[in-house]
Amino acid sequence: MGLFERYLSVWVALAIVIGIALGQFAPVVPDVLSRFEYAQVSIPVAILIWAMIFPMMVQVDFASIAGVRRQPKGLVITTAVNWLIKPFTMFAIAWFFLLVVFAPFIAEDMARQYLAGAILLGAAPCTAMVFVWSYLTRGDAAYTLVQVSLNDIIMLFAFAPIVMVLLGLSNIIVPWDTIALSVFLYIVIPLTAGYATRRYVIARKGIDYFDNVFMKRLGPVTPVGLILTLVLLFAFQGEVILQNPLHIALIAVPLIVQTVLIFLLAYGWAKAWKVPHSVAAPGAMIGASNFFELAVAAAISLFGLQSGAALATVVGVLVEVPLMLGLVWIANQTRQYFPEVQASGR
Repeated sequence: MGLFERYLSVWVALAIVIGIALGQFAPVVPDVLSRFEYAQVSIPVAILIWAMIFPMMVQVDFASIAGVRRQPKGLVITTAVNWLIKPFTMFAIAWFFLLVVFAPFIAEDMARQYLAGAILLGAAPCTAMVFVWSYLTRGDAAYTLVQVSLNDIIMLFAFAPIVMVLLGLSNIIVPWDTIALSVFLYIVIPLTAGYATRRYVIARKGIDYFDNVFMKRLGPVTPVGLILTLVLLFAFQGEVILQNPLHIALIAVPLIVQTVLIFLLAYGWAKAWKVPHSVAAPGAMIGASNFFELAVAAAISLFGLQSGAALATVVGVLVEVPLMLGLVWIANQTRQYFPEVQASGR
């Protein structure tokens, strides 16, 4: 795990402090940036989000999906948990905590915005960080790539309908064309560009150059894009946070409960089906963690930089790394209860 991934929560906390300070002491910066919009899309933020997402999409190898034949049970578990269970448990858990348990502390209109952010997190399974979790649990790297690639393909078609349905159940109305634009901007464009770039670089330089040179040079783009995006987000959110600091902790509660629940469900299912640990652990991690870069992008696009939905997705970033490291520890401590096979490339 690199320096950025290891201390992601620290960088996010620093981005919060810097962003709030920027909004309070230099309000001209967010005021000027807010003028650069097209069709309600912030151009500076869109550029930063593409910088976050593109390096992840370059790693997607659609040809690897042929590898599903080696461990079909692992793909069944990952796909079912991510798309048939996770979005709906996230909705139910977040609704229960934010609109029922925490009703005395959060106004209903704000609670619904936080719920919208949780829905966006729940509909976006992890794409990039799962490779880190796979490495830390001695997962099968090749099969993890298969799982991630299949999830990205499904995301193209399932993300928007699931989000629309769950937002509708939450009495949050978002025009279909708005969410379709978000999917096009933050899934279709970077995924297409990533696939084309991957094929071009490998065809010209070979897979070894792509893995060991190109990706290492591209790697820092994502953390820089993420941190700058969060600084801008909190520059706009500063007043809300200063007035409601308790909300950060309250938003984190359903996100933590959901993460642990989904991990235990997928991991337990894999144990019952006797799936090898090198497939079971990364598969459970994909569902437990989130593609928070996409969730942040969609929240900003759909509800704006100053929305509660955008704040909720950032809280997801804040809690994910320490929580996932705890789940990595659990996975490593329970390895002996799973059948083991030799991981690819190890």
